[in-house]
Amino acid sequence: MRRASLIAAILVLGVLVIVPLASIVYESLRLGLGPALATFADPYARAAIVLTLLVALATITVNGAFGVLAGWTLTRYRFPGKAVLLTLIDLPLTVSPVVAGLAILLCFGNRSPLGAWLEAHGIQVAFAPLGIVLATIFVTFPYVARETIALLNESGRELEEAALGLGAGVWQTFLRVTLPNARGALLNGLLLCNARALGEFGAVSVISGRVRGLTDTVPLHIEDLYNEDNLVGAFTLAALLATVAIALTLTRSALEHRERTTHSP
Repeated sequence: MRRASLIAAILVLGVLVIVPLASIVYESLRLGLGPALATFADPYARAAIVLTLLVALATITVNGAFGVLAGWTLTRYRFPGKAVLLTLIDLPLTVSPVVAGLAILLCFGNRSPLGAWLEAHGIQVAFAPLGIVLATIFVTFPYVARETIALLNESGRELEEAALGLGAGVWQTFLRVTLPNARGALLNGLLLCNARALGEFGAVSVISGRVRGLTDTVPLHIEDLYNEDNLVGAFTLAALLATVAIALTLTRSALEHRERTTHSP
């Protein structure tokens, strides 16, 4: 039974994960390494890569800070509406990315009062990099928070209460006890958030306006290249995204293994 279940799991993973990813790499290199590398000489591709990295950096910065704050607040304090706040944090996981993009567009587009006011003051959100950042933050909102909340719930408050009892202040306790204790969960959540931010398509497609060289991220540029029958370019960028995602997943697994080893008796 164990062998049969193992074989079945390997077959499913092979058909649904390994073979598709290997096909992307094969298609990107089918005409040789030269044409694949030529993809990165395209200024539009380079602009898309730079924008994607900047959006991911802004996203993990904001969501990392919020995740730690939410984890600290929701696990260490009691207040009315706590369950509602937890539900709101989870909400982006159930909302379609396209709906998220439309929501950001409705709130910050130039047809909305807020969007018109921002644009009048020189701040453009819709069809601009700022809108892409907001949409990506929305869809990746729960990852760091949920990881941090789960770990702080498990760890309890004993160490923090001991630090407070020894005369440490609230911020000293947070920085020297709580934050180091949540470091593994924070890194894990940041890796998940980063992987999702790099590959986000639906919400970004709606809010970006898809202006080449300005608001095209790597996933959007991949679709453009594919629709233009530039298959080598499309699959090369897709292979790049897949490689980064695999690297982030392996890093996350290594961190989880180290955490389990460190805390095992």
